[in-house]
Amino acid sequence: MSKEKLGGRFTFPGTSLTVQRIGYGAMQLAGPGVWGPPKDVDAAVAVLREAVAAGVNHIDTSDFYGPHVTNEIIRQALHPYQTGLVIVTKLGGRRPPDKSWQPANSSEELIAGVHDNLRNLGLDVLDIVNYRSMGSGHGPEEGSIAVQVTALADLKRKGLIRYIGLSNVTATQIAEAQTITEIVCVQNLYNLAYRQDDSLIDDLARQGIAYVPFFPLGGFTPLQSSTLSEVADQLGATPMQVALAWLLQRSPNILLIPGTSSVAHLRENLAAGQLELPPEFVIKLNGIADAAVKEQ
Repeated sequence: MSKEKLGGRFTFPGTSLTVQRIGYGAMQLAGPGVWGPPKDVDAAVAVLREAVAAGVNHIDTSDFYGPHVTNEIIRQALHPYQTGLVIVTKLGGRRPPDKSWQPANSSEELIAGVHDNLRNLGLDVLDIVNYRSMGSGHGPEEGSIAVQVTALADLKRKGLIRYIGLSNVTATQIAEAQTITEIVCVQNLYNLAYRQDDSLIDDLARQGIAYVPFFPLGGFTPLQSSTLSEVADQLGATPMQVALAWLLQRSPNILLIPGTSSVAHLRENLAAGQLELPPEFVIKLNGIADAAVKEQ
């Protein structure tokens, strides 16, 4: 597969970091429920190596996946890291023994989180760190994030972080963060059926800021749509490939990080970068979100 076919390229604003628009999200490398090690560590290592061999140079992770598991597997599989590989991690959460997802957003917790990521990834500096506002469920909640962004900006000045992003945030919170430091990417919930961030994506595109949808394929409840299946059949593709291709065509600042623990599924995801959706199919697919809203 040509490295130029992974959805094209994107350079994070104000940086020299250029990535293929189809990356890889490491969350599924951990065990069930994103907890503990996977059943087959060798298989997880193989997926990461296959991704990089195929041209992927944007890996999304977090030290609270596992916890620590995905970062340790990334280090095992890819360290020493090849030039140009961009590893993006996130802070703001923790996984206590009951396996729940809890906020970890004090300055002290964020500082400790950076050092955990550095140690477990085997790095001296982190390329991009997203502050992940936990909110409720998978959606953002309004409220100041100045304390958290300031803590990361201090770590950036100390040379432990190169660039800063945000996750699970509102437009108001992004604007607040931009008064403190440069923001190079935003990672929010967005896919064919969940399009609350349409106007935000367009605004970020005007600023050259990356938008990275999490759960691009629906997450723990994969996208199900007869329209999606029909379009996929007509194009000779899988529904998931169509869903990813739609995101790539939605806006040039969208970067994809679909995750999988399977080499076969990885190859399917990467092939979405070569799928062109004709305008009439895009119109059909755009109707999926309207139907999803009516069902709620």
